[in-house]
Amino acid sequence: MKAIKGPAIFLAQFAGDAPPFNSLATIADWAAGLGFKGVQIPTWDRRLFDLAKAAESQTYCDEVKGALAERGLQVTELSTHLQGQLVAVHPAYDTAFDAFAAPEVRGKPAARTAWAVEQLKLAARASRRLGVTEHATFSGALAWPYVYPWPQRPAGLIETAFDELARRWRPILDAFDEQGVNACFEIHPGEDLHDGVTFEMFLQRVGGHQRCNLLYDPSHFVLQQLDYLAYLDLYHERIRMFHVKDAEFNPTGRQGVYGGYQPWTERAGRFRSLGDGQVNFKAIFSKLAQYDYPGWAVLEWECCLKHPEDGAREGAKFIADHIIRVTEHAFDDFAGAGTDVAANRRMLGVA
Repeated sequence: MKAIKGPAIFLAQFAGDAPPFNSLATIADWAAGLGFKGVQIPTWDRRLFDLAKAAESQTYCDEVKGALAERGLQVTELSTHLQGQLVAVHPAYDTAFDAFAAPEVRGKPAARTAWAVEQLKLAARASRRLGVTEHATFSGALAWPYVYPWPQRPAGLIETAFDELARRWRPILDAFDEQGVNACFEIHPGEDLHDGVTFEMFLQRVGGHQRCNLLYDPSHFVLQQLDYLAYLDLYHERIRMFHVKDAEFNPTGRQGVYGGYQPWTERAGRFRSLGDGQVNFKAIFSKLAQYDYPGWAVLEWECCLKHPEDGAREGAKFIADHIIRVTEHAFDDFAGAGTDVAANRRMLGVA
């Protein structure tokens, strides 16, 4: 069995214009000081990382790795959550998602999609240069406006949406395969890949592509009321990344899963700092150890109540305390009698 690597931290929610959060070097000092051993880097934030440069320059990537190594850190993965979202955008969301794109392609859906696809391909090359084998992203969504429809969906609508989603992603997955990197989709409401069934629909359409994998984040399953432990039993062979994020779901007589359009503090389902929610992380870390999860445990901090710096400080210790140092031998080996084929046959009454 393998021991999970960690703790690591996703930098997206912490990056800002004020020190120490405005450069990779200074945010790395901060993260290392809290006890983190790795950082997951958002590729859209030029304050921290230059994606185009990383895709072309081994020297730049070596400088990034070297700066982190000086602080006892390493790159765990890169993220293209925002760019992946733009691979497939339903027209209802054009205005909202334009802010994720480069200024020159805003208001131009076809050009925006092409830009997003190229961003993913750059990320595949940058990942290889950095020596990382997993990559975090979103699938985007064409069918999401019809997730709970009225009037009913016309026949074939969802099939057409998933056929098109797979058509757009297949060449991206091939580009990741060329670089030896897994594309790990975060299963997330708002994406067409938002639960196990939708992932299976997509996986079938990309021919079971070996680079089509999963980022596991149990918080999104709590808010959907999906069994996040059974999910590990079903999909552990495809799970290559892990966001350690907590959540709670407290339905009332006035609202449930959909939240009644309320702000985060007033919703039945809320993201919480690690240890403040309802996720059974002891069971999760046990199952990941059981299934030889090969990757990192990465804090993704999102909480509607607690200050992010407190959440990060507490989260580093929380993850470290949950990582299981896996055993190297069976607990009952002391009572073993060795291997004796003849004795085994006698015990079974086999001549």
